[in-house]
Amino acid sequence: MSSSGPDKPAVSAISELLGETSALGGIREYEAALDRVIGMALGRIRIFERRLSAEYNSPARIAAMRSFLLANRTNRISIVVHDAERIRSDCPRLVSLQRHFASAVGIHRTLSLARHVYDPFCVADGSHYCRRFHYDGMRGALALNDADNAAELVRRFEEIWELTQPAVTPTTLGL
Repeated sequence: MSSSGPDKPAVSAISELLGETSALGGIREYEAALDRVIGMALGRIRIFERRLSAEYNSPARIAAMRSFLLANRTNRISIVVHDAERIRSDCPRLVSLQRHFASAVGIHRTLSLARHVYDPFCVADGSHYCRRFHYDGMRGALALNDADNAAELVRRFEEIWELTQPAVTPTTLGL
């Protein structure tokens, strides 16, 4: 059987069901992996980043997140960042998404006790994830249908979440 042609989508679908891990060699590969993981989510997305990239303001990523949230009213997106200073100015589409789905999208920033965490990651549904090994490095990994390792990242995310406070709220306070 050749590696192209009509059988290739079936082979790809089978590999996603069985599990797949691939190395990521750069930031573009990581951003593409993030989009893939977000696109596969069915119930819960957990994202930890040092600071959000410009891709969190891209129409395609926001559309994927919006579709995810519209698919089921119980779907949730939780985002934690170390640096939340520029989210409102650099990611207005994400802020707007949070405003429209106030109870489903949380954007928090870490407190000083959690600032030692250095490996950004995104976990969908406790089985798919992508991660970079250090926020200053380019290397990372994408894993599909890897519930064991994803569970470890979910546990880490929940520990980080406990050491955060809201960074962006869906409403503007003040006069």
